[in-house]
Amino acid sequence: MQGGETGRSGSWQGSAWRRRASLAALRTDRRGSVAVLFGLGATVLIGLAGGASDYARLIHRRSQLQAAVDAGTLAGGNALKLAASTPASIVGLTEQTIRDAAKAAPDRPITVNVTVSEDRTGVFARAEESIRLTFGAFVGYGSTIVAAKARANIVGRMRLCMLALDPGAAGAFNLQKNAQVTANNCSLYSNSRNPMGMVGGDNALAKAQTICSSGGYLGPRANFSPNPQTDCPAIEDPLKDRPAPTIEACRELPFPLNLLKLTENKIDTTVTLEPGTYCGGLHITKNAVVTLKPGIYVMKDGPLVVDKKATMTGTEVAFYFTGNKGGLVFDKKTTISLTAPTTGVMAGLLMSEERTVALPIDPTTLVETLVGDIISPTPPALSLTKPLRVYRIISDNARTMLGTIYLPSGRLVIDASKPVADQSAYTVVVAQQLNLYEGPNLYLNANYDATSVPVPKGVGPVSGKLMLTQ
Repeated sequence: MQGGETGRSGSWQGSAWRRRASLAALRTDRRGSVAVLFGLGATVLIGLAGGASDYARLIHRRSQLQAAVDAGTLAGGNALKLAASTPASIVGLTEQTIRDAAKAAPDRPITVNVTVSEDRTGVFARAEESIRLTFGAFVGYGSTIVAAKARANIVGRMRLCMLALDPGAAGAFNLQKNAQVTANNCSLYSNSRNPMGMVGGDNALAKAQTICSSGGYLGPRANFSPNPQTDCPAIEDPLKDRPAPTIEACRELPFPLNLLKLTENKIDTTVTLEPGTYCGGLHITKNAVVTLKPGIYVMKDGPLVVDKKATMTGTEVAFYFTGNKGGLVFDKKTTISLTAPTTGVMAGLLMSEERTVALPIDPTTLVETLVGDIISPTPPALSLTKPLRVYRIISDNARTMLGTIYLPSGRLVIDASKPVADQSAYTVVVAQQLNLYEGPNLYLNANYDATSVPVPKGVGPVSGKLMLTQ
């Protein structure tokens, strides 16, 4: 009995000793627990650092997307001010601008939704993009959506102050050397679908509220302010329904110029002219000072040429050109001051022309042929899609040309060295092509309240302000 009790007691004591030893060992050896805790802590730290990286990336991308949406709605809002714009064209222009500015990765396309208000006074856009998270997958978030939205509201509409009608020519709107077009509070637009429909070369500069090309443009961004929008919808000729004036019997020059006439209507003295149809055109030359009475002057089968040091002025006057020899030349040292009619069939139109021409003759060539004057050849167009009359302004003193110049079969060429039309309350150009060379600055002002000369219907209503909200 005693021996058995002794054995059981020893066995129990041994087990107790072993348990105490194990607990002591556990208290003194913490290597395993430290490893476990370190592993858990490292995972949390990596997750926090990775989450911060993801968050910073999302904030940066949202900022980029917001800037793109802002740019798109501003472009759409500015284009919405144009009288000839349509909701579909505004949606397309806004979406294109957003996608171009957002620069989404090929594997991460963005979704863009654009709406135009029913009253066409606002453009709303929303863009969103799915962003894959680098560390979000550790906590069950493999991706998230980044979105941005903006709305542009307008009060009123913007004037269309220049429209190149040519549907396919390179350089339908072309600026070279030091030429400038300054379109204050209005828009420059080219219907040409050519990738080079708008061209800015050398130190030329086009400045406007909006610049839009149905095709593309050639030239660095420094040549345009703002950068042109591309792939814009073509605008239908807003003046295509304007009627032509009546072409009456040929008018003779006043006495004694009618007695001296040989082969052309040449004026080299001071005289006042009556409106009417001048067959063969008019040639005002030398030091002549010609005052035009109010009315319509039809240049039938001949150009209007003002050269040497001649002066031509007229208030409430309009010119209409017909035939293959139609067109005009205002030479370098001439003085030109013209204001369009306020009433009648050509109210608001300073110049217009017969809509078709078969074999046009450059009036510069006619001047050289008929009177021996030396005028530099007209710079050639980059391309033509149909025959065009040439209307060339070289004058360094043509500062008042108030009204709308409408040349549906014409090429307006300006290669003066001084500002043109800068003293006009407003000037609008709607022509097949507008080409500027040398160093002129063509001002297309939009001070419509400063004159009683009406803006022809279709060119655009009064300008308005654009407000952006997010």
